[in-house]
Amino acid sequence: MPIRQALVEQSFDPEQVRAMAVAFEKACQSLGLTDTPDPLTDIVARKIIEMAKAGERDPNRLYEAVMIWAAAA
Repeated sequence: MPIRQALVEQSFDPEQVRAMAVAFEKACQSLGLTDTPDPLTDIVARKIIEMAKAGERDPNRLYEAVMIWAAAA
């Protein structure tokens, strides 16, 4: 899963990692992306990580925020 690769140098607890993974998988599914590394999935992963660093821990809110970002992009 690409989001786990992006987390290698980050410090998150297991609950945060799970929330980000759930949000990432759901966002990829909604956006028609696969879990293979490519520029768009990397951007989605980085956006989710960015929001988690800002303190968001709820997978649904992480998902909704990245979908709002994607709609505006």
